[in-house]
Amino acid sequence: MSTNSQILSVLEYMEREKGISRTDMIETISEAIRTAALKSVTAGQDVRVEISPRTGQLQAWAVFEVVDSVCDPRNQVHISKALAVDDHAEVGSVIETEIDPALLGRIVAQTARQAIMQRIKFFEKEKLYDDFKNRVGDIVSCVVHRVDNGNVYVEIGNTEALLPARECIRGEEYAPGDRVRCLLLKLNTDSYDADIILSRSHVNFVCRLLEIEVSEIADGSVFIRGIAREPGYRTKICVDTKDRNIDPVGACVGTRGVRIKSIVRELNGEKIDVIRYYEDPQKLLCEAIKPAIPRNVSVNEAEHRIYFEVAESDLAVAIGKRGLNAKLTSKMMNWRLDISKELVAIDNFDDKLERAVAGWSDVPGITKEIAHKLVAAGITDVEAFESVEPHDLVDVGFNQKEAEQTVRCIREICRK
Repeated sequence: MSTNSQILSVLEYMEREKGISRTDMIETISEAIRTAALKSVTAGQDVRVEISPRTGQLQAWAVFEVVDSVCDPRNQVHISKALAVDDHAEVGSVIETEIDPALLGRIVAQTARQAIMQRIKFFEKEKLYDDFKNRVGDIVSCVVHRVDNGNVYVEIGNTEALLPARECIRGEEYAPGDRVRCLLLKLNTDSYDADIILSRSHVNFVCRLLEIEVSEIADGSVFIRGIAREPGYRTKICVDTKDRNIDPVGACVGTRGVRIKSIVRELNGEKIDVIRYYEDPQKLLCEAIKPAIPRNVSVNEAEHRIYFEVAESDLAVAIGKRGLNAKLTSKMMNWRLDISKELVAIDNFDDKLERAVAGWSDVPGITKEIAHKLVAAGITDVEAFESVEPHDLVDVGFNQKEAEQTVRCIREICRK
């Protein structure tokens, strides 16, 4: 196959398959050959290259500057020689002499090929960017092509994209031919690897799924105030609305949970907590850590920090596995949370004894010494004194006089 036929085939293929115009490709090939020629065996000699867009014919000319004293024979020609080629030549002008492209040498062909491939890669990236720049942040459907060291290569139509291992949901497995939905995270125009980077672990993936499943979020009547995600474990979302007739949580969950269940299935069982937003951070906290109940809440507005306690039985629920529930709640609320176990006062025997003795101080005629004896006998209040006789008190250490006086005083109180 002749050089002209090869060039024409390249032009037609690039225009048909890659969408690169002939004009752009001709400019690329011409510049590549010129650059390669400058570095070839005729190094330093300037050339001009033209390619016919219709036939693919390649023509080349050596370019010389006309001078009256030649210092660089590769790029300069004496005026006497120039006039033999061009009657209108003059000092300072430029003349061209046609050369056989084959004379440029094999090195030029190889170098030109490399340059052409680089430029083609650039054109493809540019076209890719134009095609997908407006889809960044959207969900795309793709088909798994291959899996390599955890990195999943997929196809969006005829375009290859990469779902890196770090952007996968932990525990998910993929096989060639699987259909999967991903977030188009970014375009890597500077990368030598796949140019389209996808994600299933990014928090915006859940946001876009909500927009698809929940029409109220799509039309703006319900909006997300805060969201935090630990991929594969749990997502916490607080939602709000300006329409009093709309329940934002109910809108997201759907009838019998149909909407949220659809998203959970897409995320392979990842839990999703949908929480009603409140301006008051204490109310929002109560909603966010249910079923745990915050106690002794202290809000530090200056440091954007909330201190609170929970019962010992609620501590594991509030903190969560590896502290993730507390971390997600903090991130969703955009408040720093300090959680501690509620301290319950444990009374010792002496404290209880003193309180029981003090309880008898309101009874006239009962001294502190008598009160101590009553409490020691297990009689801690007037109700417990029912049917007690003086001899009962004598049996527990009272003398007869103390016993009779105590019974008389207490019975007088009971009569009143």
